[in-house]
Amino acid sequence: MDVFRNILIETEGRIATITINRESKLNALTAETLQEIRLAVLSIQQDKEVWGMILTGAGEKAFVAGADISEFLGLSMEEGMQLSKDGHEVMDTLYHSPKPIVAVINGFALGGGLELALACHLRVASKEAKMGLPEVSLGIIPGYGGTQRLTELVGRGKALEMILTGDMISSTDALQWGLVNYVEEASEAKGKAISLLNQMFKRSKVAIANAIEVVNAGLDKNQNGYQLEIDSFGKNFASSDFKEGVAAFLEKRKPNF
Repeated sequence: MDVFRNILIETEGRIATITINRESKLNALTAETLQEIRLAVLSIQQDKEVWGMILTGAGEKAFVAGADISEFLGLSMEEGMQLSKDGHEVMDTLYHSPKPIVAVINGFALGGGLELALACHLRVASKEAKMGLPEVSLGIIPGYGGTQRLTELVGRGKALEMILTGDMISSTDALQWGLVNYVEEASEAKGKAISLLNQMFKRSKVAIANAIEVVNAGLDKNQNGYQLEIDSFGKNFASSDFKEGVAAFLEKRKPNF
């Protein structure tokens, strides 16, 4: 696996934890850090021993407190568009990962940091976590997919409230709005993520990857999610996981995927 300067990767059992390791900068996202995250996820996807991932930030203050704004200075319109395209490529890598990724939001998740969490499949927040998209305060809008993914999770009204005011919300509000799946004590948030992944590991990896693909397709205006569901459902019948799952059910035992 590549040697990274801004992130740490720790593998325990079937879970790889990616930690953004810029604690003194509140784990702010530089262009280099974003690309390291992307390369790490792609590398882990090729590791057959790893079935799922956790993404978190170093320290207790921040998951990711935003992008490194100093990198935005002096950019032209074309360079700004390229910056957004590069960010989308990173977020899409997480969003479409066939292996589930759980974000552990252990503090501030702002701007690009919240967009990073939104690109994960599930989100577990600490009680102290604060989330927001403050880009309008800088004269820009979220550019790494946040306008779309936040709306998918919380609806148009709440998404516009967050984006247009630029205000942070508490983990309690985030849970109520559907932005995060669970809120836990800070010391227990990663344990909850591990528990969720271990539940998934009892199921078929093939079926989980298919489910991620089909759910994502249903949110893509350029795809017919219903048709992809039909196709994927049919293909599942040819998999060894399906044969094992049905045999285990009929034999009243746990499947061995």
